[in-house]
Amino acid sequence: MKRKRISEINAGSMADIAFLLLIFFLVTTTLEVDKGLFSKIAQDNPETLDTHKRNVFDISINRNNEIALGNTIITIDEIPQLAQDFIDNGAGKDANGNSCDWCNGKKLPSSSDHPAKAIITIEADREASYETYVSVLDKVHNAYNSLRNKLALKLYRKTYTELEAIYKNTHEKAIYDQIEVIKSKYPMLIGNIEIESALAKK
Repeated sequence: MKRKRISEINAGSMADIAFLLLIFFLVTTTLEVDKGLFSKIAQDNPETLDTHKRNVFDISINRNNEIALGNTIITIDEIPQLAQDFIDNGAGKDANGNSCDWCNGKKLPSSSDHPAKAIITIEADREASYETYVSVLDKVHNAYNSLRNKLALKLYRKTYTELEAIYKNTHEKAIYDQIEVIKSKYPMLIGNIEIESALAKK
């Protein structure tokens, strides 16, 4: 008795089907493109932002990789302290009318009202080096981390960095809640803008 020969599966059209599926996913997938000031690097941002001039700390990098705050040329090592003074100024109230009772700034009327309103922008000329931009961004992060560490140490007797390390290893909800409190006190508001720097044209 002869065995029936099993017919082979025609796989010729499988490549076409896979290609059509690929096209489908490419067409239906949406990519969000970050634009301008309000493309925030961090996710812990308040819902509303006050963009009054005093609440914006505008760092510019020109084509010669010179760094300026307003019209004043500064060194990269000056950024952390200047940024801390701006963020921690505490001269006013947040969007809900709450004062910053944890701020230790000078409360200058010309500087930020509240950490929840303090926006730091980094404007880079198209010809500025990427290394300079990253270095400036790192210094801004250092400013936020320093303020967060001081407040966490005051409230929880551990720095913000230590709390993050503990949570990474334990995933304790109590530690997570403490981290969120510190982040809400000093939300990281950073915007990046590509510009033709006015300084570069001098």
